[in-house]
Amino acid sequence: MSDQSTPPPTQGLKAPPFARNAPQISLRLFATLMLFWLLLNGSISLATLITGVIVAAIIALFFGSSLSFLSGLRLTPAALLASVGFIGFFLKELIKANLILAKLVLTPALPISPAIVKVRTTLTDPVGRLLLANAITLTPGTLTCDIQGEWLYIHWVVAPTTDPDTATKAIVSGFENYLEVMYG
Repeated sequence: MSDQSTPPPTQGLKAPPFARNAPQISLRLFATLMLFWLLLNGSISLATLITGVIVAAIIALFFGSSLSFLSGLRLTPAALLASVGFIGFFLKELIKANLILAKLVLTPALPISPAIVKVRTTLTDPVGRLLLANAITLTPGTLTCDIQGEWLYIHWVVAPTTDPDTATKAIVSGFENYLEVMYG
């Protein structure tokens, strides 16, 4: 009869990927948190930088393994340029959608043709998908209802088509061009 209180041998067992890459994940998480801190504050004063470094370091140190999903952002010059491009593209789409929706609401006939369309995303990173879904939802006239695997279900106020390929090209492709560079 074996002693059940003896822990199983650990020889040959590998640490989970997040544990093996903990320093890299913590550093990337720290950089991501600092970037958001600086963007939210809109200042690079000494007090803002010191506070940001302290708070981001504490969060990265103590919660790095549980917040590793936030560290998917690539820290390359191309990704940083894509981030700026994404913000610009989103603002352009936001203004365009607002004007289209305002015209639609002000038209007495109210020519809407709502539908829930199925669109495909090629993004694999969860944060990239989250940003895509939120960008779509924040654009007037569209609302992300559900994400199932590679498929997003979008409520579209004026749906010219329900064909997945055409809807993907119209709704998703512009955002994905930037998010693929940022998150892969």
